[in-house]
Amino acid sequence: MSMDAPSGQKRWARDYVFDILSQLGIHRIFGVPGTNEIPIIDGTSYPENRVEYIECLHENIAIGAAMGSARMTGKPGVLVVHVTPGIAHSIGNLFNAWRSQAPLVILCCQQQNELVTQEPLLASNLVDLARQYTKWAHEVRTEQEFPMVLQRAFKEAMAPPNGPVFVAIPWEFTMRRIGDDDRIKGVTQISPHFTADRQAIEQAAKLLREAKNPIIVAGDAAGYAQAWPELQQMAELLGAPVLQQTFSSLANFPNNDYHWQGELPGSQSGVQQVFKDHDVAFLCGFSNQAQITVYKYSDGPLIPPHVTQVYLSNNTWDIGKNYYGEAALFGDLKATLPLINQLIGNQPSPAAAARNQKLKEFAAKRAADWEVYLREATHQNEIWAVVIADALRKEIAERKLEKQFVYVHEAVSDPAPFQYLLPFTDQAAAPISYYCVGGGSLGWSMPATLGIKLEQDGCQSIDTRFVVAATGDGSSLFYPQTWWTAQHRKLGVLYIITNNHEYHTLQMGLTQVESMYGEAEGYEWTAKTQDPEYLRIHRPKPDFVTLAKSFGGMEGEIVRHPEDVRAAVRRGIDHVLSGQAYVLDMHTVGLDQPTPDLQASNARYEKQPPLDCFHFRPETGLLSNGPGQPGNVPVIF
Repeated sequence: MSMDAPSGQKRWARDYVFDILSQLGIHRIFGVPGTNEIPIIDGTSYPENRVEYIECLHENIAIGAAMGSARMTGKPGVLVVHVTPGIAHSIGNLFNAWRSQAPLVILCCQQQNELVTQEPLLASNLVDLARQYTKWAHEVRTEQEFPMVLQRAFKEAMAPPNGPVFVAIPWEFTMRRIGDDDRIKGVTQISPHFTADRQAIEQAAKLLREAKNPIIVAGDAAGYAQAWPELQQMAELLGAPVLQQTFSSLANFPNNDYHWQGELPGSQSGVQQVFKDHDVAFLCGFSNQAQITVYKYSDGPLIPPHVTQVYLSNNTWDIGKNYYGEAALFGDLKATLPLINQLIGNQPSPAAAARNQKLKEFAAKRAADWEVYLREATHQNEIWAVVIADALRKEIAERKLEKQFVYVHEAVSDPAPFQYLLPFTDQAAAPISYYCVGGGSLGWSMPATLGIKLEQDGCQSIDTRFVVAATGDGSSLFYPQTWWTAQHRKLGVLYIITNNHEYHTLQMGLTQVESMYGEAEGYEWTAKTQDPEYLRIHRPKPDFVTLAKSFGGMEGEIVRHPEDVRAAVRRGIDHVLSGQAYVLDMHTVGLDQPTPDLQASNARYEKQPPLDCFHFRPETGLLSNGPGQPGNVPVIF
């Protein structure tokens, strides 16, 4: 596309933004309109800019949608927010973007430069608000530096490791006339494909090759680098189980590989149990390393001291962040892993082959256990998540949507069935086929669907024909106004509400805190009740189908029994493939039943087979988050 302005068309400083978007092939700006932003938004009205403005009804929706867009394209998501409340409303998903290394450029239109010191309406120190969760935060100081700042912002968002960048702009600067030839020459793009130091590679390969019982942890950098094949080769050479970091942002290892063991547990004792019998841990792109809720130094470190730690990451901050690394490799995963594998050797050792055989046997037993669990779930009075995941799996297979689906996960009480049953495989998907965030600030899933669905082609050779989000009822109520934008833009997305009428993970959090501190000297704290009203979402219970209909007539249905799930999922997919959003309110606790006690609520989790079949088997002990708490119930605050 030519960047030359049509004859006679004026150019303003805001057009520097569109110069960059044109060069990078970015075609959307997300936001909530405000007066200060109108000069930038107005630029989307010119067809020659080939940029559309995606209007959202809350800034945290806008930033969540921009994150979804960035995940699909691999390019920065761009949004415009409105002064202090705009960036303040965005903080939840800005935090998620920071912890998930999502490339974003956030433009915030500050009040008039000559007025800011007098503290006018909505003005504040915007940079201080955003700085903690950005790679770089800056307020433009003069009109002349605007092009330089924009070039640096986009360069930094894309430089490894990716991340959000914030730029505050006094709004009158955007309206300053510029000459026809005043343009940004380009955006510096730093190649991410650099290898680690050769000596460090040799050291890492030696430690891994000589390990008696190695383990691999695949962090988000592995998914972003599309490093599945290289990690699979290493797992085979070492005979090592592979776990993903807790609250992985992507599918960092394919779930059809028998080395796959799901995510690390969410408790101190659970993480310790994973590592305790290993002598060497390869921590590959492992960013969010302490995704637990309660920690006591007296109970020991998460990774026991006897474990030799080998790190590889494209982010120095994540290398040896919490513990000493015997080998520390700074490099791109996709470029460096083959060099390590080459030095480990072309054939697994006899010990590695024996470990691989055990892993195959454990994986076969896990599959059989999950079949039993699924059959039991189909005979319950309410809907267990495994029934929903199974219905999605079957519909994806029947419709041949394997390379055409993205699953967005915020059913935080029920991750395992979706992570295990959906086809996140090396033949059928890509790391970005799974969308979550590393931050855990609720309200990421429904906004992300907007940006994901708007981008038809994913950067990892998938497309977004079928986008489905599974979201807990509590999380769904953060930003239901997302559905207005979905209807406004005619985005066919399937929204599944896993509705238990409570904040179940917080119920578990309460139990965990009491188990850790209820008898601890100096604390001895217990809650007034184990079934607090403030953790319930009832009296009245929200009607999600009616709520969705109010945002532009979105269709949906309530599903109460497991035998009805498959047909409802089929109807939902029929709707979304024809371009109509649809909501399924899945009752994981019956509406007409008395609210069950916590023990009854946990029955489905206690019976659920662990994904980590290598470390948590009957003979080794079942995973637990603490006294009376099954480990298959994640806990987040």
